[in-house]
Amino acid sequence: MSWVKKLFILFVLMTFLGVATIGITYVVVKDDLPDVATLKDVRLQTPMQVFTADGELISQFGEQRRIPLTLEQMPPLLLEAFLATEDTRFYEHPGIDIIGIIRAASVVATSGELSQGASTITQQLARNFFLSREKKIIRKVKEIFLAIHIEQLLTKQEILELYLNKIELGQRAFGVGAAAQVYFGKSVTELTVDEIAIIAGLPKAPSILNPVRSASNARARRNVVLGRMLDTGAIDQATYEKAIAAPVTSRLHGAQITASAPYIAEMVRQQMVDLFGEEVAYADGFKVFTTINSQQQAAAKQALQQNIYDYDERHGYRGPVARAWQAEFVSNDDESPVFSESARLDEAALTQFLEQQQGIEDLVPAVVLSVAQQSAEVILKGGQTLTLEWDGLKWARNFIADDRQGTAPKSAASILAPGMSILVRQQDNAWRLSQVPTVSSALVALDPQNGAIRSLVGGYSFSQSQFNRVTQAKRQVGSNVKPFIYSAALEQNYTLASIMNDAPIHQWDNNAGIAWRPKNSPAVYDGPIRIREALAKSKNVVSIRLLRGIGVDASIAHLQKFGFAQSDLPRNETLALGSASLTPLEVVTGYAVFANGGHLVQPYVVDKVINAEGKVVYQHQPLLACQACGEQQNAGSSTELTDATVDELTDLNAMATEQYAPQVISAQNAFLIADALKSSVWGGGDWRQGTGWNGTAWQLQSLKRRDIAGKTGTTNDSKDTWFSGFTPQLVVTSWVGFDDANRSLGRALWNANLDRNQSAGTESGARTALPAWLNYMRVVLPAYAEKSLPTPVGISSVRIDQATGLLSRRTDDSSTFEYFKLGTEPTQYVSGSVPQIQFGEEPVEKTEEVEELF
Repeated sequence: MSWVKKLFILFVLMTFLGVATIGITYVVVKDDLPDVATLKDVRLQTPMQVFTADGELISQFGEQRRIPLTLEQMPPLLLEAFLATEDTRFYEHPGIDIIGIIRAASVVATSGELSQGASTITQQLARNFFLSREKKIIRKVKEIFLAIHIEQLLTKQEILELYLNKIELGQRAFGVGAAAQVYFGKSVTELTVDEIAIIAGLPKAPSILNPVRSASNARARRNVVLGRMLDTGAIDQATYEKAIAAPVTSRLHGAQITASAPYIAEMVRQQMVDLFGEEVAYADGFKVFTTINSQQQAAAKQALQQNIYDYDERHGYRGPVARAWQAEFVSNDDESPVFSESARLDEAALTQFLEQQQGIEDLVPAVVLSVAQQSAEVILKGGQTLTLEWDGLKWARNFIADDRQGTAPKSAASILAPGMSILVRQQDNAWRLSQVPTVSSALVALDPQNGAIRSLVGGYSFSQSQFNRVTQAKRQVGSNVKPFIYSAALEQNYTLASIMNDAPIHQWDNNAGIAWRPKNSPAVYDGPIRIREALAKSKNVVSIRLLRGIGVDASIAHLQKFGFAQSDLPRNETLALGSASLTPLEVVTGYAVFANGGHLVQPYVVDKVINAEGKVVYQHQPLLACQACGEQQNAGSSTELTDATVDELTDLNAMATEQYAPQVISAQNAFLIADALKSSVWGGGDWRQGTGWNGTAWQLQSLKRRDIAGKTGTTNDSKDTWFSGFTPQLVVTSWVGFDDANRSLGRALWNANLDRNQSAGTESGARTALPAWLNYMRVVLPAYAEKSLPTPVGISSVRIDQATGLLSRRTDDSSTFEYFKLGTEPTQYVSGSVPQIQFGEEPVEKTEEVEELF
């Protein structure tokens, strides 16, 4: 037998043995092979994204960062870079590269270890979806069979697209879309050639080759990729040389957040986990659209932070953050301060020092370089130098306590010295000295017609504290509770014209052995006063007398209609002064009842959820405040069934699929309280000319809107300050206080004129919480046309005497028009001469009692 024949027989035998081995191996492992048909309906794990109602990105949640793309959305050069690096014969082989396998097999034969990859893109796809990364021969065998199955099931284009979206590329980035964003803050279409090469080089060892971890490793691997791209003709020599010379500059980039609402994001995250479970919520690519308006949210954050800064500056400067070097004031030389300095840092050391300093929100770390008479030169983190002018320094009196500050500074040297590490911020295009505030605040706005939250800020900074004061902080509400007490009074035949005695109360407590002496704030008493005026002026003693007139139990029962929990409402007369503890969200929801005609809407923030396929998987159905429904209900069966009424009922039937909020108080009650709260803003008569009176929220007159109503609130010792106000289209609550509920907000200067010492004033709802509300609404209100509250059926308006609340025939300043529920109007006219009621300790409770005196 010739050697050729022997060789042929050997070849046939070896081929048979090879095929038999492959067949036997397949029979052995086939039961362990996953079903690759699942790739036909693969769902890539993508993070959950949270958006505002107008499409701005708020946040992104999920361990794996992924931006799924189609091949058409990827630049051709990116595809060629991966093919040149990972699988040059991708479009020719059937899923496995025989040449690569032979090479890997020779290594195994000589070393006994599987150290050569030889994996095609299809094999890598099989491993990424179905197998582990362990270097075992049986895993490699399974990988080969899976790759062949995948090639039979999917087209080359489908395989490549899945691979480029699935591949792990370091820093929790999966797929090329996420890698472009994470490493370069770009979309794939914006990548340069050298950046494409860096990303294409990552699959080999993403943890150590990524440019954030090691720029040198990334550069070396990039150059290898560029060489292979040159060899395959993907790039020419000139492009290669330019890309090789490019520096490796990269840093971690998060999702491109375009709307700052971290407290909202956390609320959404919790709700999504509750709805879908943690695993699904974070990985199924949900797009969550909230009720938040991005412009209103930005205005809310700005208003809250500026108000906190204003409060902080009123109470003094607590000193530098640290010292880069020591400097002591020596004297003034020709009116310029002289300092004795030691160990001043050189430029490199100063840069390193600043890099270690942390800013927060818009506060930027800086170091003082030099100090002039009324200015200071500073260097910011990042290297910029600038001058702090006197207008940005003169507020910095020395902080002593919340109710005590030092005298106004006369020079910059009394505030700063070279070497001080400080924080600065920009305000009105100028830089000023600042500090991290210690006070807290919250602001929330919602649509009273459906409960949609339009903006919410739960504190100064989410990075500083994740405690959401809008939803989690139950604080005493102070006079913010009074509209609800007055609403209860209207249910028991009081009217806005009823006269109460605004006089001191002295009540002996037999159990405690002490006298209870609640006071007005300020301690001014007007004697006989109409309820409207008492509410607008926030008269404490009148609120207590009203509570006594209607009863504590009846008051609590009425307050529960607004959604307040009975457990939060103390069963004693302090309830009238706001000893109830509520969250700002609960308060703003209660005020919405007055703004929408008496309906209790439910606040919500998640509007709809869309899955990765674009299908709506959740749609919130809000409870709507339906004024038409209420009017029909209030009119009752005695309403004449006219053609117009029939048309209206037809419209209501057409809306039958909508869900309506329960009407918890009558439309008339809601209207009367809302109108009375307008007097907090506009007062009565012309107080500027001395012929009228001023409400506690008179500052809101600057908005020049007649559709605004609101109420201030301050608790004992100014521990909590509130302002809640509304129009028919938006209701907003602002709160300011310390997280330590026992700490007072203290006293401060009256205004920002710091050139001389001035008398101090107590922090209050009007001074401390209202400005944030005002600045927010100054930005937001122009988007809402002025709209008066609709006057419901069952309301009348008659002319009354301002002093007595009785009917009046006079048309001068002594009289005014007042609203009443039909049937509650006064029936007696005021006489020509009106006796004065003396101040006393006993209440003048009801209109009828007053009538006997006139």
